[in-house]
Order: sequence, then structure tokens, then C-alpha cells
Amino acid sequence: MKGEPPKKVRIIGGNWRSRLLTVIDLPGLRPTTDRIRETVFNWLGQDLTGLKCLDLFAGTGALGFEAASRGASAVILLEKDKKAHANLLKNLQLLNSSPATGSVEILQGDCIEFLRRQADRSANLILIDPPFQDTDLFNRAVLEAARVCDDALGGGIYMEFPANRSREEVESLLPSWHCGKYLEAGQVKACLFRSGRG
Repeated sequence: MKGEPPKKVRIIGGNWRSRLLTVIDLPGLRPTTDRIRETVFNWLGQDLTGLKCLDLFAGTGALGFEAASRGASAVILLEKDKKAHANLLKNLQLLNSSPATGSVEILQGDCIEFLRRQADRSANLILIDPPFQDTDLFNRAVLEAARVCDDALGGGIYMEFPANRSREEVESLLPSWHCGKYLEAGQVKACLFRSGRG
């Protein structure tokens, strides 16, 4: 994408509304824009009370921290990069001056390996936003997420992917789910998949 990434992103709603997250400059790190996050959390509903959330490829943590701010009962943010992981810990430390209602855990490691260790239908909301250049990583995460996600109480599988990739190609990865919500914004496409159980 054009231009420098923002140095701060703002949490839009909930307990941490208007709090700022520091963004570090790393290759492939692309914080979800305010506009997209606002739309996504309108799709999901403003109150995520009771939902267990996984933020894969957490980066700045904008999506996961937003979910925690809105009452998710448990949020796990996963990030492989050491610098990004350290930055997530710093951001959480600052946010915890007024703690969220649920638990927030930040882990460093491989998201695919983490997902493979999770029980079937053990999370309600899974957020997938890997580096855009790694199509294979995206595909593997989506396939694992379909097994792990149970959206019967709300949530679903949310994903962002580059605008040059077709929606139909992404939908074909999840034949038993449907893309109930979809947007295009600049270089980004985003879908919220639901299973029909919710």
C-alpha cells in the first residue's frame, strides 16, 4: 500500500474507546484501518460479551484489542515476529491501566501450529489478517479456522485479503460457510464468514 503506516491507531469502541496503540514499522505490517474496523465491528455487533476470540497474525493488535475492548470473554493474540510481539505486550500494558472485562493473552509463535493444537469448535471469533504476499499461509489458516470456529453464539471467521484476489477463490476455501458480509476498501477486501449455526 502507498504511504507510511500510521504511527498510532485508535481503538474505536468499548472499554478502551479512543485509546491509542503504537504501531512499529515492519515489512508486511498493515494495521486494519479505522474505517474497516468500524465496519467489521458493526457486522459483529458492538457487544462481544461471552465470545472467545483468536487474533491470528495480530501485528498491531488493532483487531484483537478492539474485540477485548468490546467485552469478549477471552482474546488470544498471536504474533510470530519478535518485535511485533514485544510491541503488543507494551500496548497491552498501557491499556491495562483500565483492564478489559475478559482475559487477554499475547503469544509469540506460529499461528498454524497453534490452530492445529486447538480443539474443534473451541473459539467463536477468529480474525485472519496475514501478510498479503503469503497466499499459502492465508489458505492454511482459513482451513484450520473452519474446524476451530463455532459461531453458534455469534462471531464467525473474519479475514482480510488483497484486492487482486477474487472473493470467489476465497469462498471456495470454506464451502460449508458463507460470506455474509463483504467489503472492498482500496487495496483490501474483507469477508465475515458464518456457518449457518449462528
